[in-house]
Amino acid sequence: MSDIKINELLSQIRSISSQLEPNININQNGDESEKFSSLLKSSIDKVNDQQMHAGDLRDKFERGDSSVELSRVMIEMQKARVSFEAVKQVRNQLVNAYQEVMRMPV
Repeated sequence: MSDIKINELLSQIRSISSQLEPNININQNGDESEKFSSLLKSSIDKVNDQQMHAGDLRDKFERGDSSVELSRVMIEMQKARVSFEAVKQVRNQLVNAYQEVMRMPV
């Protein structure tokens, strides 16, 4: 492919991307990687907070705290498990994408 065709293709991708996601701009200065890393970090932090909250509720229930119901403990633990599984799947997909890129011939 020539440079002209590549630039045309990139400009088309940018215009389509800006129509689909108006808050995301594709540029060459690395802002997207910072946004992605901060989004990934905040997601992991939320999952961690959810797991800690579920653990605290479990501990309170085990100690006999009457304000904590078993159903609430079970629901919070399931929420934490599902969110952890989601983050694990995202991680697996990122690893697979990285491995696929590394297999590409240069």
